[in-house]
Amino acid sequence: MSGGHDEVYAADDACGGHKYDDAHTAEEERTFAALPPAQGRSFATSWWGQAWLKALEDTALELSQLKAGRRLARSGAVGAISVRPGRITAVVSGRDGSGHRSDVLLQRLTDDEWDRFLDMAVERAGHIAALLDREMPPHLVEDAAAAGVELLPGIGDLEPQCTCDAWDHCAHTTALCYQVARLLDQDPFVLLLMRGRGERALLDELQVRSVARAAQDEPEGQAEQEDAERAEGVPADEAYATGAILPPLPPLPVLPEAPGEPPSLDTETPPAPGVDAAAVAFLAERAAMDAHRLLAEALAPGHRESAPEEPLTVDQDAVRLAADAGPGADAHVLTRIAEGTGRDREALRLAVRAWQLGGSAGLAVLEEEWTPQAESAARARADLETAWDDDERPALRAARNRWTASGSRAQLRLGRDGRWWPYRKERGRWQPAGPAAHDPATALAAATGEAGGDA
Repeated sequence: MSGGHDEVYAADDACGGHKYDDAHTAEEERTFAALPPAQGRSFATSWWGQAWLKALEDTALELSQLKAGRRLARSGAVGAISVRPGRITAVVSGRDGSGHRSDVLLQRLTDDEWDRFLDMAVERAGHIAALLDREMPPHLVEDAAAAGVELLPGIGDLEPQCTCDAWDHCAHTTALCYQVARLLDQDPFVLLLMRGRGERALLDELQVRSVARAAQDEPEGQAEQEDAERAEGVPADEAYATGAILPPLPPLPVLPEAPGEPPSLDTETPPAPGVDAAAVAFLAERAAMDAHRLLAEALAPGHRESAPEEPLTVDQDAVRLAADAGPGADAHVLTRIAEGTGRDREALRLAVRAWQLGGSAGLAVLEEEWTPQAESAARARADLETAWDDDERPALRAARNRWTASGSRAQLRLGRDGRWWPYRKERGRWQPAGPAAHDPATALAAATGEAGGDA
């Protein structure tokens, strides 16, 4: 056994066998709850997790123990895992149900090795960013190796110790190593802790060195250095190599049958001053419904090829909320929406009607009055002239983009997309009478109640 491992054992022996060294701080030990069984999945999908398993499999002398360890790990026989510098520990249940304290030792980096690693990481900001993203890119490990620091274990680096008294890797220590590979997939800082430094201490030291380096480089050439770092990027061969080992994308989620239920706000605690509980409950319910709709659209065939919709303005989104609320919506909530958009309840009702008939385009026709440019005006006149025979053409009085039928309560409105929208005057206000139509005669028939418009 190497000298580094002897030191670890000596520290444990001084504290009463396997007890934790009092010199360690709480931040230098992390305990992970027992992982669920790994049925039907690989133990490691990240390349560094696979490197950990390779070190185990290259070290173990008996293939039968590897197979037995995999079976124990898959069955959930490994209990909570303790990770601290130089050692991982867990209680592993054997096939007979007996529990065994299992340890796997990994030599800690020396202070000099940590200095070299930290100096190397500070030189390339991408290394720090990758670690913060819980990633360990190949070039980080390669740069560390070039600095004389081996982060990943190699053959013979994983030293087993188990109360079953096996002298090599037994099924219990093997099962522990397989489960640790799953932890490494999620967080490479687990490996760095085994090598001797906790996450917080490591990041604090990196920050101190980064600040010191920036202060040292700032007086001259700072701008040139920053430009060079931005231009450095990632070499194409490294990016290609990384892409080859990335795990496949996870499967698409299954669309739930219905939107989820938002948390209930019916509690004994009164809302804070200024908080409208009914409005919050309404917004939460709508958010759940919108999330369900967006997921359904994202899972629909051809969604990737469809163009994204134009984002709604605050006013348009408020009208959409009122329209989606339906006839049974809380009157108080609708009043809040009307006030927030500068409308009275009747104006909001008309806006909702326009939205239901044509979305944002229908709302624009209701509230915008505009003068068609020459080309649009010429096209509109041609549509009106060809829509009826000469003896059937109604008398229409034009005012900008609106044509009102003389002697009736019907009106045609021209949208900016060239479609005609039917309107009817009721209770002194022009109201949407149907969806848009490409033919003005069809739209006018809908406005007069003679026929329905067709989009």
